[in-house]
Amino acid sequence: MEASLSLLEEHLSCPMCCDIFSNPVVLKCSHSFCEECLQKYWKDMDNLLCPVCRKECSIEQPSRSLALKSLCESFQRGSEKEKGSQDICYLHREKLKLFCFDDKQPICVVCHISKKHKGHDCCPIEEALPDLKSEMQRVSSTLKKELENMNTARMCQSTWEEHIQGQAQCGEEQIRGEFKKLHQFLKDEETARIAALRMEEQQKCQVMRERAEPLTKQISTLIETIQMIKDMDVDTITFLQNYKAILNRAESTATDTADAETVSGAFIDIAKHVGSLKFKVWKKMLGIVYCTSVTMDPNTVSARLILTHDLTTVTYSEERQNLPENPERLKMGVLGSEGYSKGRHFWDVEVGESDNWTLGVAKESIVRNKPFKMEPQSGLWSIRYISGKYRVCVKPRIQIKLDESPRVIRVHLDCDQGELTFCDPTKSTILYTFNDTFTEKVFPYFYSTNQFVPLRLLSVSPNFGQNINTSGDRLPGL
Repeated sequence: MEASLSLLEEHLSCPMCCDIFSNPVVLKCSHSFCEECLQKYWKDMDNLLCPVCRKECSIEQPSRSLALKSLCESFQRGSEKEKGSQDICYLHREKLKLFCFDDKQPICVVCHISKKHKGHDCCPIEEALPDLKSEMQRVSSTLKKELENMNTARMCQSTWEEHIQGQAQCGEEQIRGEFKKLHQFLKDEETARIAALRMEEQQKCQVMRERAEPLTKQISTLIETIQMIKDMDVDTITFLQNYKAILNRAESTATDTADAETVSGAFIDIAKHVGSLKFKVWKKMLGIVYCTSVTMDPNTVSARLILTHDLTTVTYSEERQNLPENPERLKMGVLGSEGYSKGRHFWDVEVGESDNWTLGVAKESIVRNKPFKMEPQSGLWSIRYISGKYRVCVKPRIQIKLDESPRVIRVHLDCDQGELTFCDPTKSTILYTFNDTFTEKVFPYFYSTNQFVPLRLLSVSPNFGQNINTSGDRLPGL
C-alpha cells in the first residue's frame, strides 16, 4: 500500500519542483508541470522548449489539466488526513527519522534520497534535537531581550509623551502669563493716558470758566446800561439831568476786549496725547521687557540642574530631577538654545559669589550621555572657578590671576576669527582668550555646582562687538 502511495506521489509530482502539482498544465508533448514552474523556466527563452523532452512548444498558453489538478487535490486532502500521526511522513508513510537542516523540517529516509532533498545537510533526529533545542533557547532568550527592550522603549515613549504634554502645558501657562502682563501693562497705560487727557480737559475748561465769569458780569452791566440809555429818551429835561450819570456809568462799564479774546494754549495739546502713541507706549514697554542675547535649552539640561521658567537662570540641585533620557541631554551642564558657526556673538553671565562654575562654548557633537573632560579635545572651550581659583580648561591647566573676583563674566565668540574671549565688563579686563578653529556649530555652555548662588544671564548692549579689543589685555569701553 505504501509502495502504491509512493508510486502515486511520483506520478503526481512536478518534475521541476518535485512537489505535488500546483495548477498543473500539460504541453503537446504530454508532459505536465506546475504552471508557475513552467513560466519561470520559460522566462528568458526566445524559443519555448519542454523542460523534459526539449521539444519546441507553441507560444499559445499551455492547456490546464483539470483532471490532474483534481487528482492532486484529492491526494493532498488524503495526505492531510494521514498527518494525524506526527512521526509519520505524510508523503511516504515512513517514520520520520532524519532532520533536514536546509529545509528545517523532519523527513523520512525516502525523502532523504529523493530529488527534493538531494545533497541537503541531514542527520538523525536524536542527534539534531539537542542542538535544535539549544538554538531555540538562544532564539527565545534573544526574543525575550528584544521584548524587554521594546517594553522599555514603549515605557520610555510613554514617559516622553507625558514630558511633552507637561512641556506644552507649562509653555502655555508661561505664554498666557507673559501676555497677561503685557495686556495689563497696555490696559494700565491706556487708563493713565486717558486720565491725563481728561485731566487736561478739566484744567482747560476750568480756565475757560474762570475767564467767562467776569465777562458774564460785564455783559449784565452793559445790558443794564443800554436799557437805562434807552429809558432816558423821554423828555429833554430828564435826559439832560441824567446825562452825566449815565455817561459816567457807560465809561466805567467799558469792557476790556483783551479779556474776551482766546489766549494761546487754551486748547488741549492733542499731539502730546496721541502723537506717535504706539511708539511712545512701545518705548515705555521696554522698561518691563527683559531680553538676553542667549537663552538656555531645557532639552539639554542635566538632571542636577534646574532652570527658571524664563530659561535665563540655572541652579544646582542635590536632588536629581526626573527628566527623560533624550539624546540631546547632557550629563553635566546645559547648552544655549542657539548654536553659532559664523559671526560675532556675546552674552553676560552673573556669577555673583558662586564658588563653583564653568562657562564657555561646546561643539554640537560633544558627548551628551556621559561625563566628558573639560578641554578643547573633548569639544569644550571653557574657564572654571573652583576652590577660589580661576582656571583655563586646557592641558596643562592655566591659572588666571585676578586682583578682584568679577561678579559678571562676559563671553565673546568670534567664529570667523576663531576667538573665544572671557572678560570682566565692569573692569574692561580680559581674563583669557582661546584661539582655535571651530569646524562645527558651537553652543554657549553653563555649569554650576552651587545650590545657593545661581548663574543668571543678563541683558547686554548690542554694541559690545564694536568695543572688543583682542590685541591687548584691556578693553577700551564695554
